[in-house]
Amino acid sequence: MAAIVGMNQQMTGNRVDDNRRSPRQGVEEPAHVSFNGVSLGCLVVNISEEGAALEVEFAAYIPPRFRLVTASGVRDCRLVWIKQTRIGVAFDDQP
Repeated sequence: MAAIVGMNQQMTGNRVDDNRRSPRQGVEEPAHVSFNGVSLGCLVVNISEEGAALEVEFAAYIPPRFRLVTASGVRDCRLVWIKQTRIGVAFDDQP
């Protein structure tokens, strides 16, 4: 899973250096990760135009590509990094 760490992010101790192109806004929005007929609950921790950080119960169950379903809509996502129960995703369907 080490290959999942994004090319634009470098791990430094317990923090990820912020090399994002657009700022993220902190939120606590319930959502679902949806793939192959499976729907797993999650919490959107922060979000930007290009991606989000999600809190999930079992990160190992999350596939490389999935849909994020929130109250505001559905986004196609690509898994970028995993750190315990938090995952970083990039949106494949830029609005």
